[in-house]
Amino acid sequence: MTPQKRARVCADLMWANDRASQALGMRITAIAPGSATLSMPVRDDMLNGHGMCHGGMIFALADSAFAFACNTYNVLTVAQSNQITYLAPGVANDTLTATATEVARLGRSGTYDVVVTNADGDKIALFRGQSRTIKGQHFDEDTA
Repeated sequence: MTPQKRARVCADLMWANDRASQALGMRITAIAPGSATLSMPVRDDMLNGHGMCHGGMIFALADSAFAFACNTYNVLTVAQSNQITYLAPGVANDTLTATATEVARLGRSGTYDVVVTNADGDKIALFRGQSRTIKGQHFDEDTA
């Protein structure tokens, strides 16, 4: 199985059970070994008391992109730590995009950067996540 096909199968299996990302309207727009791009429309129910999409909603998108990127190798991977810097809010009816890219992967640990942009391509958040593999696989490659 090619690395690209493996990444797609892993993403499809994760997506089938990721009800939170689905409920938020996220879509996987690109997937490859060590990277993932997800988009999410900003709905009125995602706006805070200031009328902005900030904090948790943006974090959820960045964290989901991170999760899909670090789970592209058919090994179960979880977040070990992460941090986010918010640069600007999202606004109603905008579509936000989170692009996760593998920075380093060695043994059971990985580092991934995620850039969240608005529909104009402006950066609104920067996220860095550390991953850790655990026992198990997304699917049995011998029977796939």
